[in-house]
Amino acid sequence: MNLLNVVILAAGRGTRMHSDKPKVLHALAGKTLVQHVLDCAHKLDPQTICVVYGHGGEAVPKALNTSDIFFVLQEPQLGTGHAVQQAMPHLDDDSKTLVLYGDVPLIQHTTLHQMQQAGSGLTLLTVNMANPTGYGRIVRNENGDVLSIVEEKDATPEQREIVEVNTGILLAPTRLLRAWLAKLRTNNTQGEYYLTDIVGMAVEDGVVVHTVQPNHEWEIHGINSKSQLAVLERTWQQVEAQRLLVQGVTLADPARIDVRGHLNCGRDVEIDIGCIFEGEVTLGNNVKIGAYCIIRNASIADGTQLAPFSHVDSSIVGRDCRIGPYARLRPGTILHDEVHVGNFVEIKNSEINDGSKANHLSYIGDTTIGRRVNIGAGTITCNYDGANKHRTVIEDDVFIGSDTQLVAPVKVARGSTIGAGSTITRDTPAGELSLSRSKQMTVNGWQRPVKKVKGE
Repeated sequence: MNLLNVVILAAGRGTRMHSDKPKVLHALAGKTLVQHVLDCAHKLDPQTICVVYGHGGEAVPKALNTSDIFFVLQEPQLGTGHAVQQAMPHLDDDSKTLVLYGDVPLIQHTTLHQMQQAGSGLTLLTVNMANPTGYGRIVRNENGDVLSIVEEKDATPEQREIVEVNTGILLAPTRLLRAWLAKLRTNNTQGEYYLTDIVGMAVEDGVVVHTVQPNHEWEIHGINSKSQLAVLERTWQQVEAQRLLVQGVTLADPARIDVRGHLNCGRDVEIDIGCIFEGEVTLGNNVKIGAYCIIRNASIADGTQLAPFSHVDSSIVGRDCRIGPYARLRPGTILHDEVHVGNFVEIKNSEINDGSKANHLSYIGDTTIGRRVNIGAGTITCNYDGANKHRTVIEDDVFIGSDTQLVAPVKVARGSTIGAGSTITRDTPAGELSLSRSKQMTVNGWQRPVKKVKGE
């Protein structure tokens, strides 16, 4: 069994980001750059993960907030070779070490697995680029064997014509890596310890140098500026859109969808423009999502339709429901089957059972609603007394008239009706009409105020 260490270099300042935030903590597709790399690393089941951080102080360890990896401070920052040296005390010699970069977020675990299968010795991840500017070049001999990596600033004009470039990602036997790192020197234009210098050392020691190339060039793109971040964001969203299309999802415009997590879709799902999916989202068969909806950490069952501009957050929605437009389901909402939630209705921490409806301008919080209940327009469950939340219970077959306030804790019994404009503060009896209104009156001779003219 080959044991694996993973070292993630995440100490860069990212000057061109023009931000006080460490570069690796900027987000792509809803996750920080370094979290993307960590998630990929975990899929390889390594024995040790070590994150080398620097700029931003403790911001990186604090943001990742995990106990299953080592954090090592690189201070001062003297190059990539120096960064890996900081991690070496935590690494087992009887293993291999994989070096990744916290600002290269879209590397795929399938590519890294290919590196693991390349054989013994040193393995480099390289790519052929039409425009290799800025990358170190892979120098080979006439037999095609790797001789060294030359950074662009140190390369000759002939070497700069080479299109095969180094991505920085490498896999090496830990024992050999430790010895090579100890020999690094700063005799280069940057005055830094280049990790790439270990390639020449491996060749001198007779160690075989393998190369592997990724399936997609975007896997090795690094982030150094906000413009590069924006380009890679769009690249990834196009990849996600293509994945959905291949699965049979209908996208009104593949260029106008954002997946910031994992979106799992059944058959015959339709998604209109401008929709955002965050966290873990599951859409059942025949679900239709209208334009500009935002769905986060939610499950939506077969046949349900969301009209435009609806928000669903940390909620469970049953079959054949009708949501929106402009509806908001907040965390803790559970809708059973054939529930209707209309425009400008907000629901929070509530359960609504089969066939019930709240079609207009209502707030339902901390409430349990039974079957076949009708919630009239403008109904509010008053769940907060200024210090504590209380629950409202509305049993089956209740009709709530418009503009009603239900002051929790309160129960509306099965089959009862609440008259429009009522404020209900006590439990109501089953099957009866309950209402609460002041007596209507007319004030004779009352005059409506007249707007004063300026200057009078």
